[in-house]
Amino acid sequence: MLKTGFDADFLWGGAISASQADGGWREGGKGVSTQDLRYLDPAWDHDEVERKHHEAPFTRAEMEAALVDDTVTFYPNRRGNDFYHHYRDDIELFAEMGLKLFRTSICWSRIFPNGDDPEPNRAGIAYYRDMFERCQAHGIKVFCTILHYDIPVNLLLKYGGWKSRQTIDFYVRYARTLFEELGDVVDYWLPFNEFNAGRFAPWDGVCLIPGEEDSGQQVFQCLHHQFVANARVVKLAHEMLPGKPVGGMIARFCTYPATCKPEDNLQALQDDQYANWFYTDVMARGAYPAYMERYFDQFDIRVQFAEGDAELLRENTVDFLSFSYYFSQVSTTEQGWEKTAGNLVMANKNPYLPTSEWGWQMDPVGLRITLNQMYDRYGLPLYIAENGLGTSDVLEPDGAVHDDYRIDYLRSHIEQLREAVIDGVDVRGYMVWGFIDVVSCGPLTMDKRYGLIYVDLDNGGKGTGERFRKDSFYWYQKCIASNGADLA
Repeated sequence: MLKTGFDADFLWGGAISASQADGGWREGGKGVSTQDLRYLDPAWDHDEVERKHHEAPFTRAEMEAALVDDTVTFYPNRRGNDFYHHYRDDIELFAEMGLKLFRTSICWSRIFPNGDDPEPNRAGIAYYRDMFERCQAHGIKVFCTILHYDIPVNLLLKYGGWKSRQTIDFYVRYARTLFEELGDVVDYWLPFNEFNAGRFAPWDGVCLIPGEEDSGQQVFQCLHHQFVANARVVKLAHEMLPGKPVGGMIARFCTYPATCKPEDNLQALQDDQYANWFYTDVMARGAYPAYMERYFDQFDIRVQFAEGDAELLRENTVDFLSFSYYFSQVSTTEQGWEKTAGNLVMANKNPYLPTSEWGWQMDPVGLRITLNQMYDRYGLPLYIAENGLGTSDVLEPDGAVHDDYRIDYLRSHIEQLREAVIDGVDVRGYMVWGFIDVVSCGPLTMDKRYGLIYVDLDNGGKGTGERFRKDSFYWYQKCIASNGADLA
């Protein structure tokens, strides 16, 4: 029978990450993570900070210096939106909104401060346990990301991070601890955020120290170690937490050919393979796809497999796939095509799409296309792990924030999500990214706001920290209550 809307158990949710929200720098036994070292130079202007996302964030010397520098102003992730101290009240707001699914990440260095510690930090475990229990008490399911870019700095400086197979063992031990301590209060497990970030932002995704062996060879070897770690954690989750789904995630780059020239269509196919399908093919199909052999040969990349790696990948595929979706891009062999720098990666601009304040092209139809493509390819349940609009908001004197532009953005994407459901795609959840204002990942500022809840903090961390419901808060509340039927 043809569907006409969302299933009754569809999960309407929201997502944040620990590094962008928590704060709590050095509190509760937390160690230093790589995301704690990303700094914001206040001299950068609006366009410059967005461009800086495409460049290496710090050198080894700056990393070592930052370990002893407690200057808060220049390290925004050390304060986030202070969720560490506000999470109890914030979860009450999430419940008021009617949220059914809460996605957040766990900070590895809050559980194992150095990554290789002999015992976990009990205060860190207690923090997350209380957070998740409060969600469950409100009927909010928990979607937990085990690694959202950041790793303990000690693992990077001492072992080389993901360049070393030792990091796989440290990561699996970390995951085992989470399953033992939090497995009963987490509903969905996601081992890695945006797996393909290791390619488009290696200082985030695989945490290479910029300038130190950050070649394609090193990136893909790090990615292989993450694939192995992912498979081992899938295996472990299935053994320890039977019935609890464990999945994979990428940042989805919906790709169109710029023209109907065969060369542009071939370029679009290859861009899609290298930017998207490679990662989900390994996680969902259990093997490196054949098209990567030619790519590796072309760029003289030789990924080293250890004995048993191939079998491990083949036997431990994910239960579901998820993705972040913000934009689409075009592929062409033509030189001089206009670019847009806002789309996480420097991309060719689509002349048929509007562009946000921060240079991101908005394409709700691309979400429907993406859902259909992924379901056709894998036949696995899908979750939209992130979708939202980052832009400037104005807090009015009466505490209101009138963000009709965000409502328009969300409405247009949810309408296309509903069309994908009617198409027959098995999509089970939708999560608004940064549904409470957090430090934006790219520019590291608060003024690029995604939230449906306004947080009164500026780029320097000044403000009351008070939370205010935006107009979009009430709109999403209505959307959830109507199960996506009322989008007016």
